[in-house]
Amino acid sequence: MPAVLRLAVPVPLRRLFDYTPPDDVNPRDLRPGQRLRVPFGSRELTAVLTDIADSSEFDADQLRPASALLDQAPLVSESVQQLCLWAANHYQHPVGDVFSAALPKLLREGRDLPQDGWRLTTRGLGLADGALARARSQAKAIALLQAAPRSGTDLADAGVSAAVLRELVRKDLIERCTLEAGPLDPSTREAGPVLLAEQSAAVDAVNLGRFGCHLLQGITGSGKTEVYLQLIARCLAEGRQALVLIPEIGLTPQTVARFEARFQTSIAVLHSGLGDGQRLAAWQAARSGQAGIVMGTRSAVFTTLAHPGLIVVDEEHDGSYKQQDGFRYAARDVAVKRAQLEGCPVVLGSATPSLESLLNAHRGRYQVHHLNERPGSAALPRLETIDLRRQPLQGGMTETLLGALRQTVQIDGHQALLFLNRRGYAPTLQCHSCGWVADCDHCDARMTVHLRDRRLRCHHCTAQRPLPGQCPDCGSSSLLTRGLGTEQAEEQLRQLLPCPVHRVDSDALRTREAMSSLLDIARAGEPCVILGTQMLTKGHHFPAVQLVGVMDADALLYSADFRGEERMAQLITQVSGRAGRERSGGRVLIQTHYPDDPLFAALQRNDYSALGAALLQRRQATGMPPFGQLLLLRADARDERLGEQFLVSLKKQVLPTLDPACRLLGPLPSAMPRRAGRFRWQLWCMAPSRSTAHRAAQQLVQAGEALGPRRDLGWFVDVDPQDVL
Repeated sequence: MPAVLRLAVPVPLRRLFDYTPPDDVNPRDLRPGQRLRVPFGSRELTAVLTDIADSSEFDADQLRPASALLDQAPLVSESVQQLCLWAANHYQHPVGDVFSAALPKLLREGRDLPQDGWRLTTRGLGLADGALARARSQAKAIALLQAAPRSGTDLADAGVSAAVLRELVRKDLIERCTLEAGPLDPSTREAGPVLLAEQSAAVDAVNLGRFGCHLLQGITGSGKTEVYLQLIARCLAEGRQALVLIPEIGLTPQTVARFEARFQTSIAVLHSGLGDGQRLAAWQAARSGQAGIVMGTRSAVFTTLAHPGLIVVDEEHDGSYKQQDGFRYAARDVAVKRAQLEGCPVVLGSATPSLESLLNAHRGRYQVHHLNERPGSAALPRLETIDLRRQPLQGGMTETLLGALRQTVQIDGHQALLFLNRRGYAPTLQCHSCGWVADCDHCDARMTVHLRDRRLRCHHCTAQRPLPGQCPDCGSSSLLTRGLGTEQAEEQLRQLLPCPVHRVDSDALRTREAMSSLLDIARAGEPCVILGTQMLTKGHHFPAVQLVGVMDADALLYSADFRGEERMAQLITQVSGRAGRERSGGRVLIQTHYPDDPLFAALQRNDYSALGAALLQRRQATGMPPFGQLLLLRADARDERLGEQFLVSLKKQVLPTLDPACRLLGPLPSAMPRRAGRFRWQLWCMAPSRSTAHRAAQQLVQAGEALGPRRDLGWFVDVDPQDVL
């Protein structure tokens, strides 16, 4: 049998596929990590080679030849190949989709890798002296390229235009090439501050030469980023690259600016807000080694690096690191696995670590480093609760909170931040005459009023419709809004306070430029109120903020999600940490109907570690994560009962072989039974350990596949689910 190519093909099947080499390709030219174009059914797809085998489970005459080899060298490094295979197995996801996550869109479509340089052709190398004497610009370009191949940017900087290059190509004197990256530039533009003792100890404890997991637990404003910068400086000095993961695109401008101010090296930025060409260029800079620092959101964890030396996961607790659709992976956990495969350290940083990370630190799997001081004279803000019971409200605010805002902004001349985790004008529109409520036609949810756009929008699907002028049921024009959103709070604040008000939510900040403008305002320190959702909690540095107000803590306090308390503690701690970062006297006011709740007492003590330990005890008593493991299998269909019937059949098939230590709960309707026009049912699996959960996930997937495809039925398995809706 000829050589057998084992390929990851981007189709929804959890297996690799066997092909023979293209007819015009020598098998000795094939290496794992290269792309090939392959026939699949009636289509041609771009696949990634994972292995070259001597035999196949299929007969030789059943194997089809690949159509073409697309790359001369592997595009996906060996360690990232291993990472993709591990992730496909761990998350029980089609392996072709996982490999697709490791490539930019243009490469997934089969496009050529961009060649970023120019060199002389054989004819150009043999060009006689003075041959281009009458074409000075062309002669200049030839002289520059005789020394060494150069990038188009270098040639442009030297005064060589694109028209000149085109003419030289026409004369067959120059050609495109891929430039080899030179050594990384470890020099810095500015010296960092003198480290505090705790920061210095954390930096010294990280051994860049071997794998190790480090949890950097520092109070807000304690200088975690400075620890990252010092570690990256050491990494660059050793000629290696650093991969930095951040939870949100909104953090990119300020983080990149801070890194660019410190380092000379090129920084490649990867996130979903980039165009396809920009993303490919950044990916290529990472792969070639041209970029010393690679920064991005969760998908950047699969980026191939030429010389990996350090991985940093900032705000490691953040839920944004878990992909909620398609390939449902947790970037933080994938980052730890990647560090193991690369043989380099990974640093997980947070003021409010996840309970999973706290438990790993307690068990000795992670080395924990505490930062308990803020640099300079800044101290942690004072946290107080405001009892909402029987108090009149203006725009959702008590007189106590309004008075504190006036004092902070109008009298003291500082900035204040208000946290309200609900965008839009109001969460409900109701008829005062008949009780009609504006529900979504496609989801079991109410539509949110967006008054500025005169629209009703569902925040769970893409549905929207014009804001009605009268009730569609009774015709009454007496329509009332119920509840408070950031848009309404902004309107009220403008009426109550004679100062600038800046709203921060996904409606107000739809572009990167808008976020950059807000950060400029924050840095300028002009007195104002910054009002927003949880976008405000994700590591932003607002140096002039002295007051933080949490307008509706009760919306976070009681949740059907078993992670509710953990998430609330993280949100409030993070948003509180925006206050008093550069001067003492910061203050946090939390409005609640339950001021005596023990959670607030723990937060007032600024002791997240003790709170985390108490939450871990409760989880252990119930067997919930991180002590037990959860799997979610969800089915959805337009038929209300089809998903339930599928899960009943699946459960019946898997129960006889399932480990007795595992418990299956369901089928049950999802917390939101209908979403985007589809009825959703779910089956929960509780397992006592990760290995038991992994075997159960394999059995559930095999049982689901054995039942065969059904028209209009979709299903997936979610390992370590974070979204219960």
